[in-house]
Amino acid sequence: MSNQSTFTIKQILKDHWSNFLKSNPNLQIRPVVLKEVDKVINCGDFSLGYALYLCSHCNSILHVPFRCKSRFCNTCGMQYVHERAFNLSRKLINCKHRHLVFTIPVELRSFFRKDRSLLNILFQAVAETLLSWFASLNKKEHFIPGFVSTLHTFGRDLKWNPHIHCLVTEGASGDSSVWRHFKHLPYPMLRRRFQTILLNLMEKSLGTSFYHLKTSLFYSYKDGFYVYAKPNPLSDTRKAIQYVVRYTGRPAMAQSRILNYDGSTVTFWYQRHEDNKKVIECISAFDFIKRLIVHIHEPQFKTVRYYGLYARKHKFSHLLFKMLSESKRKFHSRYSHWRERILLSFNRDPLKCQCGHFMELVDIFYPLNLSYNSS
Repeated sequence: MSNQSTFTIKQILKDHWSNFLKSNPNLQIRPVVLKEVDKVINCGDFSLGYALYLCSHCNSILHVPFRCKSRFCNTCGMQYVHERAFNLSRKLINCKHRHLVFTIPVELRSFFRKDRSLLNILFQAVAETLLSWFASLNKKEHFIPGFVSTLHTFGRDLKWNPHIHCLVTEGASGDSSVWRHFKHLPYPMLRRRFQTILLNLMEKSLGTSFYHLKTSLFYSYKDGFYVYAKPNPLSDTRKAIQYVVRYTGRPAMAQSRILNYDGSTVTFWYQRHEDNKKVIECISAFDFIKRLIVHIHEPQFKTVRYYGLYARKHKFSHLLFKMLSESKRKFHSRYSHWRERILLSFNRDPLKCQCGHFMELVDIFYPLNLSYNSS
């Protein structure tokens, strides 16, 4: 397969999913994985339903298939990401935000893969780390920042590596102060505090059997677990929003990173984190599928969570300016329909007939030969 347009995750799944299941009968595949992969494979299939549009002037018709709306789908997931980014922008205070990344050592990763409920503890540990530090700055004020936490479960090579990305206000509201600017976030504090809180929470959840590993990790990581917290300019805040939510609504790999797919092997590239070197890897389609499906989340699992000022109203919330203006919110609401999105992206109205007139919705067809007459 030499045409890069065929290098899609959907095509790889269509080609190999059935044989993948047959060849791995002992592989315990979660029900949500079976459901989401099936949705992706059949996304846009007319047998799953479609809308029928008609031009009353020349009787031309247009069939618009229903999409799967799966977060694992590259096509549908992109719209999910845009909605996530928009909703996040609506909440953000118009101030500088710091992009933080909380990571865990390799010794802990398998725990979160075997028991995915522990991912909630990972969120909790990050929240307690930040909220407790801001509160300790002035106990009378009890400063509260606003921050958004997003879970990524993969490294750049697609392997299981759960970590939390945060956007944190470089400031906070107190009991008597509307806003106090805090630019300095101490690395040593974040690392050690996060390590202590996470390990204590895990021991509480897993029991005394975890105590030995907990002790050894304190010894092995005397400086705490790695936390990235470098300052970023205000102009980067919107880019940071796009980055932290980009994989909350699509597979862990962008299709643009797939260099070749020959029907049996997949060649892709990634930028190695340690030295920023470009690495090209070629693996079997089965191994590629294995790396992808492990990152499918359980139903209703929240990959984006809001804390502090962004979780609930504060008494000074009405005095804090939002990053996204009311006019921009209205604009987004107006152009969130699929027709308007195509018009904005390609400068083409999909419902404009070749004769120059506009098509109208006349029917919606559902599976099992069920239809709903919308006229």
